[in-house]
Amino acid sequence: MNENYDASAIQVLEGLEAVRKRPGMYIGTTDVKGLHHLVWEIVDNSIDEALAGFCNNIEIIINKDNSITVKDDGRGIPVGIHKKTGISTVETVYTVLHAGGKFGGGGYKVSGGLHGVGASVVNALSSWVNVKVYKDGKIYEAKFHNGGKTKQPLTIIGDCDKNRTGTTVTFKPDPDIFDTDIYDYNTLRVRTRELAFLNKGLKLTLRDDRDDEDTTGESFHYEGGISEYVKYLNKNKTPIHEEIIHLDGEADGVMFEVAMQYNSGYSDSIYSFVNNINTHDGGTHEEGVRRALTRVINNYAKKNNILKEKDESLTGDDVKEGLTMIISCKHPNPQFEGQTKGRLGNSEVRKLADNVFSQGFERFLLENPDAARIIVEKAMTASRARVAAKKARELTRRKSDLDVVNFGGKLEDCKEKDPSVCEIFIVEGDSAGGSAVKGRDSMHQAILPLRGKILNVEKARMDRALSNEEIRTIITAFGTGIGQEFDLSKLRYNKIIIMTDADVDGSHIRVLLLTLFYRFFRPIVEAGHVYAAQPPLFSIKHGKTIKYVLNEEERDKYVAILKQKNPVPKYEIKRMKGLGEMDDDELFDTTMDINNRVLRKITVEDAIEADAAFSKLMGEDVEPRREFIEQNAVYATNLDV
Repeated sequence: MNENYDASAIQVLEGLEAVRKRPGMYIGTTDVKGLHHLVWEIVDNSIDEALAGFCNNIEIIINKDNSITVKDDGRGIPVGIHKKTGISTVETVYTVLHAGGKFGGGGYKVSGGLHGVGASVVNALSSWVNVKVYKDGKIYEAKFHNGGKTKQPLTIIGDCDKNRTGTTVTFKPDPDIFDTDIYDYNTLRVRTRELAFLNKGLKLTLRDDRDDEDTTGESFHYEGGISEYVKYLNKNKTPIHEEIIHLDGEADGVMFEVAMQYNSGYSDSIYSFVNNINTHDGGTHEEGVRRALTRVINNYAKKNNILKEKDESLTGDDVKEGLTMIISCKHPNPQFEGQTKGRLGNSEVRKLADNVFSQGFERFLLENPDAARIIVEKAMTASRARVAAKKARELTRRKSDLDVVNFGGKLEDCKEKDPSVCEIFIVEGDSAGGSAVKGRDSMHQAILPLRGKILNVEKARMDRALSNEEIRTIITAFGTGIGQEFDLSKLRYNKIIIMTDADVDGSHIRVLLLTLFYRFFRPIVEAGHVYAAQPPLFSIKHGKTIKYVLNEEERDKYVAILKQKNPVPKYEIKRMKGLGEMDDDELFDTTMDINNRVLRKITVEDAIEADAAFSKLMGEDVEPRREFIEQNAVYATNLDV
C-alpha cells in the first residue's frame, strides 16, 4: 500500500469512464432492475417529446439478440454541430454527461429520467449503441461501441419522406456490467402500460421479436389517461359509485391532476407520480390531497348532518378506506428527496394540490348527493371499525417474551433474542408443526403451526381480522404491531418462512398468508424478510447417496448425469410425502437446514401490479382465484409477488 497521499493518488476518470466505474451511482443497481432501467432512460427522452407536444407514438422492441430498440415520431435529436463540444449534437448527447435539452429550460418544460444524463449513461453501459435521426428529409446515423466511444460520427446515410421526423435508438447492454442481459417482457409491459395511462393520448407499443409469434406486439393507448388507470385498478373490485372523479388544475407551470373512485373493499390503493416517476414515499403533492380529502369529507358530513356534533371527526385512515386514487403532477423543477426519487419535496405543490383537489371534490359532492352520502357513510363505518380495531389490537401487544412463548400454546419460539439471526417458520398444520419443532435448530428457529386456513383479509376490515386467533398470534409473534403502530425495527425475526405443501391447499394457504403480509405488513415484504420454503418433490437414492430435487426437470437432469457415469445405474426415485408425513430428521434435512434448503424470497417488484393481483386473487370474485390456484399450484414454491 502506498502511504503517501498526494496528487498522484487522485484518479481522474475521463468522459464516461466514471459511469462504468460506478454504475450504481447512476442507475442504482447492476442487477435485473438496473438492466431494465436502461430502457426507461431512452423511453423517457421520447416521453419528453410527447410532453412537449411533439410525439404521438413510441415503439419499444426487444430484438432477437436481447438488444433494445426505441422508436419515436418526435422532432428528432438536433443534428447540427454543438458550439461547446465541436461535434454533432447527437454525439454530444450520447457521449457527454449532463448534456441535453433538460437543462436551462430551453428544450423541455417538464421532463423525467436522469435529468440529462440518461442517454450518455445508457451509452456508457452498453456494448454498442446505434442512433438514427429522421429530419429534414434525411436519415442521420451515429454509432458507438466499447462503453460509449464513437465508432461512426453522425453521418447522412439516406433520404426519407420530408415529413418524417423522429429518433430510433438501438442498444445492447454490456454483459460485463450487468448480472444478466436477458430482458423480461412482462416487466417492460407493466411499465409501458403505466406510461400510457400517465400520458393521455400517447400510444406506446411493445413487441418481442424473440417470440416468432409476436409479430405486432401490444399497444397501449388511453385517451382517458389516469381515469382509465383507476378503472383498470378497480376492475376486480366493486365500485360504490359509478363515476370516476377526475380533477385537474395548473399554476406557475405546474400541472396537477387526480383520478379517484371508491370501492367496497377495505384497503386503499393510492399511488402518486411526478413527471411519470412513481413517488413511492409520497411527498408534498400527496400530502396536499390527503389533507384536503379528510377536510372536505368532514365538512360535507357535518354540513349535511350525516356526522353529528357529538361524533368524532373522521380521520385520514377512515376516509381512504376502499379508495383507489392516482395523483399525477408534472413539474418543471421537481425537488426529489433521496437518491431513489421516492418523495417530492417542493413545498409550493402542497398548496396547489390542496386547492385543486378541494375545489373539485367539493363540487363533485354537491352535484352528486347520492354518491356523496355513500362515500361519507363508508368512512363512518370505517371509523367505527377503527375504534373496535384499536381495542382488539390491545390483545396483540407483547407484554413479555414469556407471553409470546405461551401465546395460545402455538408458537414455539427460539432461544436466541437477536432478530438478525432468528427465523420463524409458519407451518401448515399441527402435524408438520410437530415435526418442525422436533427437527429444528431451537436456538435460531421458531415454529408457528397454523390450524386451518387463516381469514382472507382482502374481504375483511382490520377489526374482524384482529378477532381471528391465527392472525392475532402472527401479529403478536412478529412484534411489529400493525396499522399506525407498525414499527419495522421491532420485527423479531430476520426471516419469515412460509412452509406449506406444494399442492392446491398449500398454495391457497400461501396466498392467504401473502395477502395478510401485503395488506398488514407490507414493509416486511418490501424489506425482503418474507420467504417461501421449497420442499423437494423427489428423492433419488443410489447406493448410500440420497439426492433431493425440487421438480421433474431437476430429477431428469440428475438421472441423466447418473447414466453418463454408469450406463446401468441402480437408483430409486420416490415422490416426497407432504410436510406432515415427513419425520423430523427428513423435514430438517430437506427444508429447514440452512446448508441444504432452498428458499424463495418473496418480492414486490411493482406495488401497483401486486395490489391488482391480490384484488384479483383474493377479492369477491371466486373464479379468477380458483383458476389461478389450480393452474399454478405446481409452481407455487416459485411465487413472486
